[in-house]
Amino acid sequence: MRFPDVRIQVFARSPEPGQTKTRLIPLLGATGAAAFHAHQVHERLGMLSAARLCPIELWCSPSSTSAFFRDCRERYGVALHDQSTGDLGRRMHRALASALERAKTALLVGTDCPSLCAADIEEACTRLDEGTDVVLGPARDGGYYLVAMQQPAPALFTDMPWGTPAVFAESLVRLGQLGLSHFCLTERMDVDTPEDYRRLYNSHETGVEFNTKNPA
Repeated sequence: MRFPDVRIQVFARSPEPGQTKTRLIPLLGATGAAAFHAHQVHERLGMLSAARLCPIELWCSPSSTSAFFRDCRERYGVALHDQSTGDLGRRMHRALASALERAKTALLVGTDCPSLCAADIEEACTRLDEGTDVVLGPARDGGYYLVAMQQPAPALFTDMPWGTPAVFAESLVRLGQLGLSHFCLTERMDVDTPEDYRRLYNSHETGVEFNTKNPA
């Protein structure tokens, strides 16, 4: 592995129909939305595993004991962890702080960005090695798909307007207030809404073949 002292953390929910990717349910149905999420988790873990850049941790909600997450561990050799309680910011901060107790660098991603690639991970790790304090991957919806750091920064995750277009801009403001240097990766698209899904799978590629009977 090129970056053995980095931990990449993937945040994911168990793909339970009606509990996962709820904004896609009007388009795909509850089972289809869960199947799409399961597909995205496998896509991200498969890419990261094949890249062999650094150890991978899968941070699970609501519990790492589900059959879906156990299967991910067997397929990709990832370490399973339970997300903590609280809002997204609290859970992200606790995961990053946990990794930084065990490694020099922590890098956290979700599973909603289909175009996330190994080059993004490699560039983030390289920038941090060169002395940048924080790396962010901006999403087109105003959030971000990646955050990486070498020291905990709880102010970046407290009272943040999660789920709104203001997240990325507010994060930059807070980085400036904290006196932390930052680098931004290529802007990419998250898939959260029917409009996002249609944009991803246009008329020439209508979608992915999902196992809608058993998304797990």
